[in-house]
Amino acid sequence: MQGLQVPIGYVYMMANKKDGSIYIGVTSNLINRVYQHKAKLVKSHTQKYNINLLVYYEVHDEIGSAIEREKKLKRWRRSWKCQLIEKQNPDWLDLYQEIL
Repeated sequence: MQGLQVPIGYVYMMANKKDGSIYIGVTSNLINRVYQHKAKLVKSHTQKYNINLLVYYEVHDEIGSAIEREKKLKRWRRSWKCQLIEKQNPDWLDLYQEIL
């Protein structure tokens, strides 16, 4: 019997409010990375604009595919990003508690 495959890559979007500033990132540890954004532990775009709501994330089996997806999403028009968020999270709720 094979063990469960653990995801090793996440693409995520954070925002400061519905239809507000959006940040797109990639990580291998989503809980820790979102915590770092929320606690403002790293000087970054998210700290400057108070972007602290996890509004969207995707799970990838390989970090390479997560990185490629992040690059693709960063090239998208803002309206497409908002549509993607709203398809899964229409009210732009903070999903952090969901992943804990």
